[in-house]
Amino acid sequence: MATKKTTNRREFISTSLKGGLAIGVGLGATAPLLQSFSTADQHTYSGFQTGFDQQPLPYKYDALENVIDAMTMEIHYSKHAAAYAKNVKEAAGAEKVDITKPLEEVLAKISSYSAKMRNNGGGHYNHELFWQCMQPKKEGNTPSGSLQQSITQAFGSFDEFKKQFTDAGKNRFGSGWAWLYVDKDKKLKIGSTPNQDNPLMDISDVKGFPLLGLDVWEHAYYLKYQNKRADYIDNWWNVVNWNYVQQRFDKMS
Repeated sequence: MATKKTTNRREFISTSLKGGLAIGVGLGATAPLLQSFSTADQHTYSGFQTGFDQQPLPYKYDALENVIDAMTMEIHYSKHAAAYAKNVKEAAGAEKVDITKPLEEVLAKISSYSAKMRNNGGGHYNHELFWQCMQPKKEGNTPSGSLQQSITQAFGSFDEFKKQFTDAGKNRFGSGWAWLYVDKDKKLKIGSTPNQDNPLMDISDVKGFPLLGLDVWEHAYYLKYQNKRADYIDNWWNVVNWNYVQQRFDKMS
């Protein structure tokens, strides 16, 4: 008979349907003016270019306790995310991609590449962003300044934004991601993508510049939360790194 730990690790498997969910409201005149965005030129935001190598985790494995446990963080970073980084470089070699250029350039034209590049390029980009979007737990963790104002302008209130974002993650069938992003029409939007797709991809139903991403694959939470994805998301708000999200937002202003 399998042990509980073995059973839990074996549960790191889920499937997904294609498709996306997007909800959002345009920014008002008082919100920061966001420049037009297109997936063809998103790599020009030089402060947030992503390379093909996995970067060091910006905190220790146990830094996000008791929201994300140390074992989950270690397995997630050193196994799952590391595999995406390894595999995307293999795909780049096979498809003659210049890995000295930003990964964003590939994602913007991902329909021209293989499924291996799509899955692993997306997986690598998404995780590199995900780690930065978190920090050790803070009480009363909320955005401030222009980001807070723009979220309120777009969604009515921060609480309403949280509800819509939570729903995007909670209702994603199978594996995938929830996003806060800026689209080409200068709107803040919430959306979700399946598997390792993201808003930078030309094949995605939701397109734009990601500000905040939440991993809702089961391997991101199963050891601690089992099938309670909603509990994972509710607790995750305590470790969002709003300073980093603000920096990404400022890059669009």
